Amino acid sequence: MSMAALPGGATGGTRGGFGPRWAVSGLFFANGLMIGSWAPKVPVLMQRLQISEAEAGLLVLVLGLGSVTMMPIFGAIIARRGSAGPLRRAAVLAAPTLLLMSLMPGIWSVGLAVFLFGGFVGGMDVAMNANAVAVERARRRAIMSSCHGFWSLGAMAGAAAGGILLAGLGERGHALLVTLAVGGLLWLLLPRVLVDAPHPEAAPAPLRLPRSPLPYLIGLLALCSMIPEGAIIDWAAVYLRRDLGASIWVSGFGFAACAGTMALMRFVGDSIRQRLGARQTLRLGAVVGALGLAMAALAPAPGWAILGFGLAGLGISNLVPIAFSAAGNLPGIAPGIGMSVATTLGYCGILVAPGLIGFVAEHVAFSAIFLGLAVLILSSLILSGLARHADFDHGGD
Repeated sequence: MSMAALPGGATGGTRGGFGPRWAVSGLFFANGLMIGSWAPKVPVLMQRLQISEAEAGLLVLVLGLGSVTMMPIFGAIIARRGSAGPLRRAAVLAAPTLLLMSLMPGIWSVGLAVFLFGGFVGGMDVAMNANAVAVERARRRAIMSSCHGFWSLGAMAGAAAGGILLAGLGERGHALLVTLAVGGLLWLLLPRVLVDAPHPEAAPAPLRLPRSPLPYLIGLLALCSMIPEGAIIDWAAVYLRRDLGASIWVSGFGFAACAGTMALMRFVGDSIRQRLGARQTLRLGAVVGALGLAMAALAPAPGWAILGFGLAGLGISNLVPIAFSAAGNLPGIAPGIGMSVATTLGYCGILVAPGLIGFVAEHVAFSAIFLGLAVLILSSLILSGLARHADFDHGGD
């Protein structure tokens, strides 16, 4: 493997032109594939374990707690050692956890497996976002939105195929197939990630929480869009089945539609961001996302709800990439630390809040919940000025 020197002391493996930019993009795809495969699994776990929405909400909450526990730990390691090593470890540890939860017989053992799934997928998420920021800096060109586009492609593939595979192969067969697919991707991609360890003469980054309010406010900005995204991941299938009478294979297309439109928009998001600026891109996305969620909430049939979830994905597609890119480029704050703070707060929305929604759904219709989430997306407009930190001059390739 040849090594190509990159700006800032970073290096990345290349083989036949397959370099760090595509390696980190592929890892976003693998991470999304695991999360997307989890989405249609929730109603299957509810049926196998004979649990209610509130108990399923506890499992989703445990997933979120696993992520929130591991994200700051990985962020601190990244600040000291760079993102490549932590990214490789988290990815390898995350790969078998979906199969593990399918093999566990009871709710407590499944809960432990879900905690590990959330923890290592979350740690991988922090590391690959930090690695994407390092690639952006090395190339002097935005790639974050398209990286998240690959995540959405993976999530769409996992969610769309999940219902069909669960119906045809069963829970364990589905999990085994996903694990093998992820393992193959990791074998191909992990040797090629950008090595962004600090220069040996550089002072180690302090491993304390930053005093500046900026990463916390950017995390709150991410939270406003990630709560709705998490709700769609974990509850769109249940909403389509329970409230709108969709079949098990149709139910997986709620999140698949969202992930698909997110992917499409994210692949053009970098160019839109460069043309309109991060702030204007974020504001337009928030409005469109809110309209899509409102449409899903008021839908009279599964098809209309799926269309609404697709419109919501179109709107919220670039909100999180802009927030994370801003968090990784804050002045005076190590990228790993700024990223871990923002991602931990943001992923409370995608991982912890949906668990609480399970308890609310015991007493409130999902239509009312999704309407409330539309209002939450609009509230991100208050913090949209923070997106300026995601704007920088891009030159070169």
